[in-house]
Amino acid sequence: MSDPRRLLVRGRTFAAVGTGGDISGVGLARGGGASPDGLFVRDARHLSRWQLTVDGAVPEVLTPVDTTAAATGAARCVLVPRGGRQEPPACTLFREQAVADGVFTETLRLLSNRPVPTRVGFALTVDADFTDQFELRADHRTYAKPGAVRTRRPLDGGEGVEFTYRRGEWCSRTTVTADPAPDGIVETGTGARRLVWTLELDAHGSVEVALRAAAQPHGEPVPRTPESPMKAVRQLVAAEAEFVSGVTLPTVWPELAAACARGLADLAALQVPATGPDGEEVRVPGAGAPWFLTLLGRDALLTSLFALPHLPRPAAATLSALAATQATEAMGAMGDGDGGDGGGGGAAQPGKIVHEVRYGELAHFGQVPFGRYYGSVDATPLFLVLLGTYTEQTGDTATARRLEPHARAAVGWLLDHGGLTSRGYLVYRADEGGLANQNWKDSPGAICSADGTGVTGPVMAAGAQGYAYDALRRTARLARTVWDDKVYADLLTQMAADLRDRFQRDFWMPDRGFPALALADDGHQVDALASDAGHLLWSGLLDKEYGETVGRRLLEPDFFSGWGVRTVAAGQPAFHPLSRHRGAVWPHDNALIALGLARYALHDEARAVTRGLLSATTTTDGRLPESLAGYDKDACAVPVPYPHSCVLESRSAAAPLALLTAVGGA
Repeated sequence: MSDPRRLLVRGRTFAAVGTGGDISGVGLARGGGASPDGLFVRDARHLSRWQLTVDGAVPEVLTPVDTTAAATGAARCVLVPRGGRQEPPACTLFREQAVADGVFTETLRLLSNRPVPTRVGFALTVDADFTDQFELRADHRTYAKPGAVRTRRPLDGGEGVEFTYRRGEWCSRTTVTADPAPDGIVETGTGARRLVWTLELDAHGSVEVALRAAAQPHGEPVPRTPESPMKAVRQLVAAEAEFVSGVTLPTVWPELAAACARGLADLAALQVPATGPDGEEVRVPGAGAPWFLTLLGRDALLTSLFALPHLPRPAAATLSALAATQATEAMGAMGDGDGGDGGGGGAAQPGKIVHEVRYGELAHFGQVPFGRYYGSVDATPLFLVLLGTYTEQTGDTATARRLEPHARAAVGWLLDHGGLTSRGYLVYRADEGGLANQNWKDSPGAICSADGTGVTGPVMAAGAQGYAYDALRRTARLARTVWDDKVYADLLTQMAADLRDRFQRDFWMPDRGFPALALADDGHQVDALASDAGHLLWSGLLDKEYGETVGRRLLEPDFFSGWGVRTVAAGQPAFHPLSRHRGAVWPHDNALIALGLARYALHDEARAVTRGLLSATTTTDGRLPESLAGYDKDACAVPVPYPHSCVLESRSAAAPLALLTAVGGA
């Protein structure tokens, strides 16, 4: 499904504008297949209208905002007043827009097309509804907001208007300013305000108007405002150059190099601020825009692991941020927390690594559980995997020493609350008010049998067991080489070996030559053939014979679409090519598979996966999408996008770097 909106992304701020640069206030939800439009900062919409009219009419678009806006953080378009062939437009409007941290800025240049002086009237209608992102989703929920008040007031100097939203102690603002100041500010009757100008243009002359919208979310300082969109772009370019410094891309595979370069640019734009365990500020990979421009534990960990061999800084930052948000006590999903800033701490247990952090109004008041939400079975073992891998690849033992208490607490969670000691496997249960599934395939019904029947009750997902195995082994190595604790190292090593033996006994399906997707509470195998088996190759959980069998099976036609490995193999009743986790193709999933294939020396298969994914970038400006429909490449010559994907997604952005690691650029 095509989305007419264009995203401009910079850290925790994004703007979604139409092809002519306007914001109309429409809020199509994730389930509706398109992004909401507006300026969003820290989970709230700080601009809901930004609509230009010339002489009372919406101008026509000559040159629309292009699709590269997301990575550049800037948009350009060309407009003209409406007219006919017999009366060429009196002027042309050139719009340049950009986002910075908490700021949307625009330069509007009006150029006269006439050889005589011309008078042009134009207006900008602006509004800020401060809607929480969760209100814009298609889950048919409504949220009470007792005592909420919105106000608007013109600034004392007449150069703009300030919008304010209050609810109890919560207070957010958006300030819109213009230079030159408007001739007037008009009430519209809807709460919006209309800034109006009458401009005199010399013969073939031009006039510029500088427009800015500065968002001040609750508890945040007034943002620093760039002087112009171009200044904001220069800041982003400088930040990107600093972010990618030292990265060397392959020259023998140009398509892979181009995908890596695009991915690095996207990762630079997606860096969001977070805090480390000692209060230090770090920047970590935000999960994706528009819906997840925040810290998601699993996403940040996998992104950092993909980038690590080429770019270690995100790994160090992610480890610090997740250590700082690690749970220290048990809390339920809804209503068990204090309801204060950051929400309650849904599904928290001591030692568990956070799944999602939110800053919006609904999280603040505990109306959604995601202020700090811990509903993930795999973020905790992946934290240990990243810490061990980072230490091995960088030689930085100081971080491992600093985070030793956090690592030991994470192991404690695996063994106790996670279920390794009592059940032999990591186990999760559906979380009321939160997520039904708590592995990477987190949509309802994603964990199912081959006939499509879902699983109820406790679930032991295959992929999470692989992460746990790798986590135990890598933490054992840290204990032996960095923490000088041989007894602990030996204990973890034995636990990993026992887990491997149990897994191959309980999960392997001899009649299908493949591991089960999961075990249900009673131990029966959930028998859908799914891509999660490739994650077991990445973690090394399968022995050589089983690993090679699985790796080759994943490249057979029912799994491999030509673009990549499907989440569920075709031909099963559970398969649907447009199902998010039961048929679609995910680049990050395939990147893990490629790394696993390389680990088991299946290099031809790893290259086949890489070629398939790279061929899917030809219609997306060189960018790997978050996910693709599971149609066969032979039947559909162009990749079909999954209709509800993020425009930018950190795991997909980092996936080309993982492919580079898997195939070595050859």
